Amino acid sequence: MRRMIFAGCAALAACSSGDAAPAPPIAGDDLNPVVVELYQSQGCSSCPPANANLNAIAGRKGVLALSFAVTYWDQLGWKDQFAKPQYTQRQWDFANTSGRGNVATPQVIVNGSGNMTGADRAHFARLLAVGGPKGGPAIGVDSGGVTIGARKGAKPATVWLVRYDPRTRNVAIRAGENGGRTLPHRNIVTELRVLGPWSGAAAKFAVSSTTDKTLLSAILVQQGKGGPIVAARKL
Repeated sequence: MRRMIFAGCAALAACSSGDAAPAPPIAGDDLNPVVVELYQSQGCSSCPPANANLNAIAGRKGVLALSFAVTYWDQLGWKDQFAKPQYTQRQWDFANTSGRGNVATPQVIVNGSGNMTGADRAHFARLLAVGGPKGGPAIGVDSGGVTIGARKGAKPATVWLVRYDPRTRNVAIRAGENGGRTLPHRNIVTELRVLGPWSGAAAKFAVSSTTDKTLLSAILVQQGKGGPIVAARKL
């Protein structure tokens, strides 16, 4: 079956900006945060509202908010400076796992599941009440790296290291659908790397330090390619 890419929000839910609403309590914490992944591009005119919503929660406790810049807008007038093919593939992995034949921006995925644009402010805020990933192992941290605890009957999973920039990065867009605008970005993912597999037994993984001290790091434990995230921790 031919794969089609829809560069816009029409392939997902409606793109209403929504009305401001009081933020509900966050059910996660930094030892098991709600993992909110936004797939977006600087070349996508539908993405700024979702970007703004992610920026608003980027520094909140109990949330791991990650902005993944995808590449399939790059040939349409503006190349996203943060985009990597690996992030586009990750979005496709989620699509394939859920049986969808396309990807689109903006898209928000929470704890490894779901399919929403993230443009509705009130809906976006409610996502934080779902709590952190469930059913996974405890993640420990020591001077040598991270430990993934044992969990009987667990399905095989992959342990990921993700690094992201918590600063506000203001980017002047000079071409494409957002040409003439300056777009702020927060929690832009700069590195996504597999540390190794985990199959239920206790395991330890070395985590090298980064030379860029402005970056923050986190660990994800995820079932399969594009499967649910069963554990997460900010480092």
